[in-house]
Amino acid sequence: MDMKNIEAGLNEILDLNGALAASLFDWESGMVLGMASNSSFDIELASAGNAEVVKAKMATMKSLNLHGSIQDMMITLTEQIHIIHILESNPELCLYVALESSKSNLALARNKLQTIAKG
Repeated sequence: MDMKNIEAGLNEILDLNGALAASLFDWESGMVLGMASNSSFDIELASAGNAEVVKAKMATMKSLNLHGSIQDMMITLTEQIHIIHILESNPELCLYVALESSKSNLALARNKLQTIAKG
């Protein structure tokens, strides 16, 4: 994914109904490689925090000697849904979106993340 594709992909994610913000981040370092927002949502801070969530899950999988890889992680809040999608082609990178749960469609959001991750 080059920078032009990152920006275009994040903007496509923001076109989803209820999308608040989206990013591409490196879960090992917490560094945000691209971000876009439709609101005052602090996507940079959220991405850094979610990098810690992914690190913790990766460590747990290793401790349990689980094989395979994470595709998506979903966190549901009272009014929001957060989806972290790990790129199969570049597993240290994650696409992340925060959505308003009352306005969004979870299946469409997951599909969009998967499509953008492949493209």
